[in-house]
Amino acid sequence: MKQRAPLTLAAVTAALAAACGLAVLTAPAATPAGGTGGPPAARMPVERSVLVCPAPSASDIAETTYTSLTPGKGGGKGTARLLTKEGKTVLQPKEPGRPVGATASGAEAPALTGTADGVLAPGWTAQQTTKVAVGQTRGLLGVACTAPGTDFWFPGVSTAKGRQDYIHLTNPDDTVAEVDIKLYGPDGLVKGKPGTADTVIAVDPRSTTKVLLSSLAPDAPLTDVTAHVTTGSGRVGASAQIGEDGVGADWLPASAGPAGSAVLPGIPADATSVRLVAFAPGEDDADLRLKLAGPTGSISPAGAEQLHLKAGMTASVDLKDVTRGEAGSLLLAPADPKKAVPVVAALRVVRGTGTKQELGFIPAAAPVGARATVADDRLDDKATALALTASGGADAKVRVTASAGTEGGEGAVKEVTVKAGTTLAVTPPPAPAGGKGAYALTLETLSGGPVHAARTLTLPHEGIPMFTVQTFGDDRSTVAVPRAVEDPSILVR
Repeated sequence: MKQRAPLTLAAVTAALAAACGLAVLTAPAATPAGGTGGPPAARMPVERSVLVCPAPSASDIAETTYTSLTPGKGGGKGTARLLTKEGKTVLQPKEPGRPVGATASGAEAPALTGTADGVLAPGWTAQQTTKVAVGQTRGLLGVACTAPGTDFWFPGVSTAKGRQDYIHLTNPDDTVAEVDIKLYGPDGLVKGKPGTADTVIAVDPRSTTKVLLSSLAPDAPLTDVTAHVTTGSGRVGASAQIGEDGVGADWLPASAGPAGSAVLPGIPADATSVRLVAFAPGEDDADLRLKLAGPTGSISPAGAEQLHLKAGMTASVDLKDVTRGEAGSLLLAPADPKKAVPVVAALRVVRGTGTKQELGFIPAAAPVGARATVADDRLDDKATALALTASGGADAKVRVTASAGTEGGEGAVKEVTVKAGTTLAVTPPPAPAGGKGAYALTLETLSGGPVHAARTLTLPHEGIPMFTVQTFGDDRSTVAVPRAVEDPSILVR
C-alpha cells in the first residue's frame, strides 16, 4: 500500500477553511487540573449494518427458518435486505419492531449477505434455524447471522473420527478475502501434511466456502481442538458447523475474544453431559477457577474446581451433568486475580441419552450491555427458555421485550431482577399476545450487572430433545461521535 505524503500545516488550514469557514473541528485545549478534557463524545445510532449467514445444511431434507428484526419503534426511513449471491431477496424488513420471516428447504439453500441502513440499521439481527429430522447428524441447528470480521476463535471443534466439523467462510465484499485457519490440540499447533494446514484459503467476492477441518490435519484425529481463523486481506463471516455421528448437529459460533475471565451462559437444566474446552492463546499458562452460577448462587463443580491451561494448548474437562435439573451458567475466572491470562472457551452440551441424544454448543459470550436481541423464538409450549446471569458483584435489573410475531400479534415487556452470582430462568419468557410465527427477544440492562444471557430453543422430534442455544451480545447499535467545538484560533496557531 502506498504511503501518503504528510500534509503541511498550511495545507490543512486551507482545506479546513475552505470546507468549514471559521467553524472547524479542533482538539481540546490543555485540560485544567481536575477538568474532564472537554465535552464527552455523544452516542449516535449506527447508519449501516452488515450481516452474513452461512449456508444452512447439506441435507436434502433440511428445513430452514429465517427470522429478522431491528429492535425499537418506527420513525424515519431505512432499508434492509438479506440476499443470495445472485441478488435474490430472501428477507426484507420494513420497519423496526416488526420481525419478518422466510423458509427454505433442502441442501440448495445458499449463504446470505445483507445490509441495513437508516432506522433499520441499529441492532439489526437475523437468525437461521435448521431442522434435519433423520440421519447420522440429525438435529436442530441454530445460528445468528454475524457481522463480518478478521479474527475468530472456535474452541470445541474436532478432527476426530465420527465428527464432521466445517468452518463456513462467507465474504460479503467485492474483493477476494484471504483466510488462514490454524488448529491447536492438546500438544499445541497441529501440523498437517504439506499444502494442508498452512494453506491460505481464498474466498471469492460475495461467495461462501466451507472447509472440513479434518482435511487440514488428516494424520491428527483429535477430540478437542481450537481453530483460529484470521484474514490476511478482506473480511469474512465465520461459523463452525458441527456434526457428530449418532449424537446430533449444531452450529458453534465464535467465542468472545480472549479475556482473563469468561461466562458461558444458559446450560439447559436437563443437560446429561457438559464438556468445557478452553485455550490460552498467549505465551503464559492460565489457571482458572470454575464456578456454576445457579438459581441460588455460585458453586464449584465437584472434582472440577480448577483448570490449568498450558499456553498454546487446548484443554478440556468433563463436567458431566453439572446442572442437575436447574439451568445454570459456567463462570471462568483466574485462580489468582493478580495473574489474569486471556482465554477463549466453549461448552459441548448433550441432552437425552442413548439413541435419543442431541448436541448443542455454548461459546463464551459477551455481556448483554445496553441492548441485545436473539430472533426466532417460538410460541410453542416450552419451546423457548431464557436464562440470565448476573456475573459481577451487583444485582442486575433487566428489561425483556418480546416483539410481535412474524404473522402478527402485539409485543410484551417484562422487567426482572437477577441476583449477583446467580442464573435466573425467566419462566415463561414474555411472548407476543395473539402472535403467530416466530418472534424476537430483546434484553436491556437497566442497572447493575454485567449480565450474560442465552436462549434455548427446543423442538422435540420423535422423542429426541432437539435443541439449540444462542447467546445474547451487545448489538452495538450506537457509536461514539466526538463533539465539535468552534475554535477559530486554530487557523492562526
